[in-house]
Amino acid sequence: MILRVVSGIALIVGRVTALRSGPPIEIAALDVVTAGAGLLLFAGLWTPFAGALVAVLELWSAVSRPGDPWIYILLGAVGAALALLGPGAWSVDARLFGWKRIDLQDGQS
Repeated sequence: MILRVVSGIALIVGRVTALRSGPPIEIAALDVVTAGAGLLLFAGLWTPFAGALVAVLELWSAVSRPGDPWIYILLGAVGAALALLGPGAWSVDARLFGWKRIDLQDGQS
């Protein structure tokens, strides 16, 4: 839950801050979609889709934007990890669709 919430906040705040500088329409559209995906991650709604979208958008930002690409690479990796891990127990996805839990049995059975 903490990873999902912190990455969602980082995406939202980073992109809203970037939108305040008045970027060109192409970059602004990318920022709006990324902030929307961050909002989905923050709430835990459609987490696999939102995480995959964040991973793709942040990879695109790392390649296309000037400056240091490492923050985009980090947020993209976190988005990919969240897409694979899922939303967790405290999320909208868990309330809507149920929380899936995998219990591993030891080899002594």
